[in-house]
Amino acid sequence: QVQLVESGGGLVQPGGSLTLSCAASGSALSTYHMAWYRQAPGKQRELVARITTGGSTNYADSLKGRFTISRVDAENAVYLRMDNLEPDDTAVYYCKARRGLGANLSYGPEYWGQGTQVTVSS
Repeated sequence: QVQLVESGGGLVQPGGSLTLSCAASGSALSTYHMAWYRQAPGKQRELVARITTGGSTNYADSLKGRFTISRVDAENAVYLRMDNLEPDDTAVYYCKARRGLGANLSYGPEYWGQGTQVTVSS
C-alpha cells in the first residue's frame, strides 16, 4: 500500500557528503520501521541503517559514525546522511518499510523503493 521513492543519489567525490531521501505516499510512515539498504555490483544486498517507529537506530558496524539515518514523520520521509564517502560506498541505495511494533517486532509485507544510484569516484 505504501509507495516509496528514493532520491538524492548522484556522483560525489571521495570524502564528500550526500543526503538521500525516501518519500512515502499512500500510507503514513509513523507505524513503520524504516531502513536503508544498498547493493553494489557483484555483492549481496546489505543493511545500511535502520530506524524504528520510536526513532531508535542501528547501523552496520563499518558505517557507524559516517552514516546517519533519520525520520520526519510529519514529512512522511526518511533520510540518510552520508559523510566521508568512499569508493566502496558506490551502490544502489534502497529504502524499505515494514510495519513495526516497538523496537523489536516487525510484521506484514516489506515495501521497497526503486533505489537511487550513489557513485563515489574522483
